[in-house]
Amino acid sequence: MDAPTEAELDFTDAVAAFFAREGMPLIPGRVIGWLLISDPPEQTSAQLAEVLEVSRSSIGSATRMLTPSGLVEGIRKRGDRHEYFRIAADGWSRMLMRRYGYATEFRDLLGRGLTVLDDAPADRRERLQNVHSLYGFLADELPALLQRWQHQNRSES
Repeated sequence: MDAPTEAELDFTDAVAAFFAREGMPLIPGRVIGWLLISDPPEQTSAQLAEVLEVSRSSIGSATRMLTPSGLVEGIRKRGDRHEYFRIAADGWSRMLMRRYGYATEFRDLLGRGLTVLDDAPADRRERLQNVHSLYGFLADELPALLQRWQHQNRSES
């Protein structure tokens, strides 16, 4: 593996900054950034730590944070004791589907809140109603949007 260029590291840091604006810690964002452009696409914890100039324990924490979403996956190669991490082929859509599940769950929770405030004045319910309407829209629209994406992606392949 060749040492990354300054432009590659700048891109990696820009991806991390993007995700940091969404509340993600910097190191998991840097892992995503690097895995998007790394060669080879599969990287061990040691390789990630070396390239990103962080500790292996930081990489371990980052990969534990990133794998449940399905975006990053750990794989094993026969005859090799190391675990390799990569962006899953369908990782972005899996991550969005997971977020869809959260949107549906949050919409239902907001509905519960509206029930709690059933007898409250309209101005008190308004904030909750606005968010409930938004998440209802997302819960209704995201499956069709993702389905169109999958169809388009298959057509382009």
